[in-house]
Amino acid sequence: MPDAAFVVDIKPSARRTNGAVGTLVNRRGTRHVFSSRDDAEMWASGLSSRGDVAVWIRSADPRDESDADAYLVGRRTRESILAGAYDKRRRRMRGGDDGEQVVFETFDREG
Repeated sequence: MPDAAFVVDIKPSARRTNGAVGTLVNRRGTRHVFSSRDDAEMWASGLSSRGDVAVWIRSADPRDESDADAYLVGRRTRESILAGAYDKRRRRMRGGDDGEQVVFETFDREG
């Protein structure tokens, strides 16, 4: 590879959170070479737009033994994960997805 090349490896976090990245990995692999970091940043921005979830370029740690200069990474927001868990619990308490509230019967012990 030429010295001016900027090598980006795609991390699993980017594949899992952004569908456009997952498709790209299936078609072209996990390693991509750019002429500069700016080009890689523009590429990541385009993937974020197409996949509806942000992905970004993170510099490789200097102690990393890989020859990658940076990684494409992504992250799901914690709020969306918790909201999904809350919705699932709420549906279960209602007895399914039909929207009906589960009613607990109470018994009058006097009498």
